[in-house]
Amino acid sequence: MIHPQRIEPQPGQESVWDYPRPPRLERSSKEIKIVFNEITIVSSSNTYRVLETSHPPVYYIPPEDIEMEYFQPANSRGSFCEWKGVAGYYDLSGKDKLVQNAAWYYAQPTPEFQTITNYLAFYPSKMDACYVDGELVKAQAGDFYGGWITTDIVGPFKGEVGSWGW
Repeated sequence: MIHPQRIEPQPGQESVWDYPRPPRLERSSKEIKIVFNEITIVSSSNTYRVLETSHPPVYYIPPEDIEMEYFQPANSRGSFCEWKGVAGYYDLSGKDKLVQNAAWYYAQPTPEFQTITNYLAFYPSKMDACYVDGELVKAQAGDFYGGWITTDIVGPFKGEVGSWGW
């Protein structure tokens, strides 16, 4: 197995290589904003983030802080996470634009993650813009991942070219 060269974090930064496996759930009071097709669909400072070795954080947002009228249950089969359980997906549409499987959630997560039951997580690559405390997020590479990269997070990150065997 190839092991990546960890980027040393500077003051005020976190390394994804210091995150645990299995992942940890952590409350976040950072302001999360998501824009889709000129519509602010999320504005919340009451979120959780999941921290897992080699992955940038994934933010989980309570449905009451989301403009849920733009979401429909997806026809996809869902997916399985060994730590959180079976995920369901939502399609997102607004102003004549549709994105399939734009967000996912856990209706019956494992006991360790019950706090985020029905909270939604978003693929930043499928949104027009995602922000953490006003900073524009960079999407984690790879179609499978939904991590949010900001300047206070350093990698290298799972999903980048050559990271399959990590």
